[in-house]
Amino acid sequence: MTTAGLSHSDTRVAAEVDRQAARKKTYIVGAVYDWAFFLLPPTLALLIGAGMSGTWFTKEQFTLFGTTEPLPYLFIGAFIHAHLFAVFFRSHGNPEIFRQFRIRFIVVPIALFIGMMSSLWVLVSVSVLATFWDVYHSGLQTFGFARIYDGRVGNDPQTGRRLDWWLNHLMYAGPIVAGATMIDHFNDFGEFATVRSVFFTSVPIFMMENQRYFTWAILAAGALFLVFYVVMNVLHHRAGRRVSFQKVFLLASTGAVSIYSWGFNTFGEAFFIMNFFHALQYFALVWAMEKKTMRKRFRLDGFRGGLAVTFALFIGLSATYGILVGAIQASVRWFYALTLVVSIMHFWYDGFIWSVRRKAV
Repeated sequence: MTTAGLSHSDTRVAAEVDRQAARKKTYIVGAVYDWAFFLLPPTLALLIGAGMSGTWFTKEQFTLFGTTEPLPYLFIGAFIHAHLFAVFFRSHGNPEIFRQFRIRFIVVPIALFIGMMSSLWVLVSVSVLATFWDVYHSGLQTFGFARIYDGRVGNDPQTGRRLDWWLNHLMYAGPIVAGATMIDHFNDFGEFATVRSVFFTSVPIFMMENQRYFTWAILAAGALFLVFYVVMNVLHHRAGRRVSFQKVFLLASTGAVSIYSWGFNTFGEAFFIMNFFHALQYFALVWAMEKKTMRKRFRLDGFRGGLAVTFALFIGLSATYGILVGAIQASVRWFYALTLVVSIMHFWYDGFIWSVRRKAV
């Protein structure tokens, strides 16, 4: 905005408008939306986990379609699978994206499903792969947010990229490998007992025997690296370099929550805490990026209230899938294989659809 020919008061107003516009550009969607759905959810999830820990809410048993668990665990299971399904609104639901990757979106899922239905080895291998790819993918989602925020302040896409990458995986995967919930993840290797693989079924035993060494080494290194990362960014800011406050806040808060939750599981709600904020961030991102495309696909463009109906369909279809998974996946092989296809495709598709190096983001 030019200030030529304006009065002093008008110049101040114009300067304020420019400052607000510049500030808005540092966010992905907007200040309120970003803080509500991208930046604060890790901290919010930790508070929710702490608040409900040890209460009747986590002890009272509820039954949903034959599955009996405390309500928070029924909810988080459905929420996780619902957000996995939501990727298809971005992949198959976006014509521009779909045209670029037809084989990946059609042939690969079908081939993977046939492979799992034909071989128990393939089914078990994909099941274990999904557990650990989920860890890698979750770290990359936060990494993607970080790189976008860095780009919003005008930094080169490659500047600081490697440091952010290592921080995310050390903060997310490290506490899982070394922390209190380690055995919950590595127990999945026990599924190889169904195909009589002695080597893979021995993995959980090895991890349990050596957990204390992993714990102190990785958690200590992670905490020190997190402090180092924050201090370096403060020094860069003081030296006049461009630093995204949103990026540093997101990485620091997510790292702290991850170390505290996965590493120590003080409240016994690590699984709920970490998956809740991850899924919430993902739903918010898909909605922000794809709501216009979804509205067109549902043919609600000219319909008054079409955006609200689109949102209801987006959440409703995803939630329906999430609830169905909890209801029947364990008892029907073909449906279990289908849920693994959805999980693997979610992790894989995100790897190239949401890449911050692509213009589509």
